[in-house]
Amino acid sequence: GAPAAKATKAAKAVKEGLRSKKPTKVRRNTTFHRPKTLKKPRAPKYLRKSAPKANKLDQFQIIKYPLTTESAMKKIEDNNTLVFITDVRANKRQISQAVKKMYDISCSKVNTLVRPDGVKKAYVRLTQDFDALDVANKIGII
Repeated sequence: GAPAAKATKAAKAVKEGLRSKKPTKVRRNTTFHRPKTLKKPRAPKYLRKSAPKANKLDQFQIIKYPLTTESAMKKIEDNNTLVFITDVRANKRQISQAVKKMYDISCSKVNTLVRPDGVKKAYVRLTQDFDALDVANKIGII
């Protein structure tokens, strides 16, 4: 039983060859694309930073001071608008949120410009339910 099975196995190996050769694959393209392999997400053993970066532009950093020029006063009286000098890096949304946080008022829109001396000026228009004169008095501009 066993020797006969062994013999047939050997005969088969002789006939077919032990490691039959795989036919070579014909490449029909001149460019070789490296196969995409599994990319695992990073699982760090420890944090590279001890603490997350603190937000440097908080509301006190964004709004520097209110402007008290004659034209700014005219804006307060006529257009229900407060004028602030702000950080150059702050955008309109950040200015709006900072004003809301600091003075508990909501603004309908914010217009900004960067003055020739390099500081940013923000015109903060208040909603109808807030009066710019009252807010200016509360802040201490007038």
